[in-house]
Amino acid sequence: MPGLLRGVARTAVVAGTATAVSNRVSRRQQGRWAAQQEPQAPSYAAPPAAPDMNSKIEQLKQLGDLKTQGVLTEAEFEEQKRRLLEA
Repeated sequence: MPGLLRGVARTAVVAGTATAVSNRVSRRQQGRWAAQQEPQAPSYAAPPAAPDMNSKIEQLKQLGDLKTQGVLTEAEFEEQKRRLLEA
């Protein structure tokens, strides 16, 4: 039993580390892309159709699950929730 527990703990540590590294790389890359983009002329196209409420609710549930699992911090969760509700 201790060997099994050690294996499970090792897997959890590896998965947590991989998630943290992946998130950090994504944030750094997003920052680089944002810095490279030039301001664009305003677009006068029609605004995109608003997603239906069921879609937003499902996305909020997914965000909540990610926060519960520890994938998202409180600040990241709040930022993503704000973006979702503004859309």
